[in-house]
Amino acid sequence: MSFAHHKTESAVKKGESVSDKMSYMALRSGWCNIVLLNVHAPSEEKSDDSKDSLYEEFEQVFNHFPKYYMKILVWDFNAIFWRDDIFKTTVGNES
Repeated sequence: MSFAHHKTESAVKKGESVSDKMSYMALRSGWCNIVLLNVHAPSEEKSDDSKDSLYEEFEQVFNHFPKYYMKILVWDFNAIFWRDDIFKTTVGNES
C-alpha cells in the first residue's frame, strides 16, 4: 500500500502582537478563515482612560478583519465590557 505524500501547509496565515495587552492569530480553515483575538483587560481599578484606550484598540483590530471571518475572542475577564450596549455592534448580542 502506498500513501501519497502531500505538501502540508501551515494553517496560520498571520499572527501579531498588537500591544502588551493584545495579540491575534489568523488561521486558514477548510470552510472559513478564523481569527483568535487574545486580550488582557485592565482590572476595574485602572483608569477609565486606559480601559477606553484598550477597547478602542480592540475595536480597530476586530473590525480590521472581514465580517465573513469567524472571530473568536479570548478575554481574561478582568473587565466585563460586553454588557454595555456600546460594544454590541462589535461583539454582538450572543457574546
